[in-house]
Amino acid sequence: MRERLVIAFVGLTLAVIGLYGVPRAYFLADLVREQEWTTLDSTAAALEGLVEERRERGGDVDVELLEHGLTGADRVEYLPAQGEVLVAGGAEDADGGIEVVRDLPGGGALHLSVSGDTVASGVRKAITPLVLLGLVLGLGSALFGFALARRMSRPFQELAVHSRELGHGRFDIDVPSYRVPEAEAIGASLRGAASRLDALVRREREFAANASHQLRTPVTALRLGLEDLTLWPETAPEVRAELERGIAELDRLSAAIDELLDLARGRRLDDQEVVALDSLVLAAAVRWQTTLAADGRELVVDTDGTARTRAATGAVEQVLDVLVENARVHGSGAITVEARDAGTHLEIAVADEGTRTLGPDVFRRGVTSRDGAGHGIGLAVAADLAELCGGHLSLDTASPTTRFVMWLPRVDAPGEEPG
Repeated sequence: MRERLVIAFVGLTLAVIGLYGVPRAYFLADLVREQEWTTLDSTAAALEGLVEERRERGGDVDVELLEHGLTGADRVEYLPAQGEVLVAGGAEDADGGIEVVRDLPGGGALHLSVSGDTVASGVRKAITPLVLLGLVLGLGSALFGFALARRMSRPFQELAVHSRELGHGRFDIDVPSYRVPEAEAIGASLRGAASRLDALVRREREFAANASHQLRTPVTALRLGLEDLTLWPETAPEVRAELERGIAELDRLSAAIDELLDLARGRRLDDQEVVALDSLVLAAAVRWQTTLAADGRELVVDTDGTARTRAATGAVEQVLDVLVENARVHGSGAITVEARDAGTHLEIAVADEGTRTLGPDVFRRGVTSRDGAGHGIGLAVAADLAELCGGHLSLDTASPTTRFVMWLPRVDAPGEEPG
């Protein structure tokens, strides 16, 4: 913006200088030539008087007399009626000069001339102040335009800084008022947006905190009840095993509540560790084995056993659970979980054998799966968790079946053992 304003201002100044200066230069050039002709004509008239006076006294016209005309001419020629031509001054200039010829009453003529170089020198002297004035005006307009552009662009630069702060999650930005109407309109919009976003985020965090508190209480009570049942002597071993599996799932649910609460509060998942992907995939297969078997579904695990990443284990497990649950509820056929090293990154893919009817907008909150069941939140939360792990969750649009792929960063540093 600043550069465009300076260029526009300087361009306008140069246009005005050109419109005024070019005609003025031509006018000055004509004026110089006219003044040279007037001076030359006056010199010729004066020299004519001197020549006539000399001849009336009976004297001869010589070069010394003709040199009196060099005060206003570069060359003086005396052409007598009879005799030799006398010349005073420089060489004859046949290009661009001014000439005056005066016939003498007693016969003969005077030929006075000014060279083109002399005329050009006079034109340059006359035009030089005009050129210098134009240069000064051009430089002054550039400086003034730069100062004006800097002053006019400063509000918009400050607004850009406030916009970046707002984009980074700072809602307490202090946007000043501006005299420029356009800048003030943008500032008012930023102030309103920051206030509304602050209120919205605060309500969401309060809701997340309240929901977490309300969930923790029954989960804790249920866990204590299950632990108590496992300690009863009357509890059969197979029932005790199922109860312990339920307790483990409750612990995982409690950890998921804590991580989702941190996500709602805008915190990053800092408890990251180097972990092998095959261990996460196999653990997910164990968790879902009983549930999928009861539905008559098969879970296939495909991993090369070498891929590892640095991420929050709980977050990756939640993403896997969401994807497997989505395939169980909305998909059909066998569910395949793959973990592989793609070279530049790692991939965990969860696919089923059902025909893909979803689009990339499935990760937006409120967008449900193909049968309209659910609230359209699970995949959106999974995508947020993948981003917090430094990865990305996407839908493989090239696959004819439903296939979700989570990208994760590689760990190449030697000496780090997977957790």
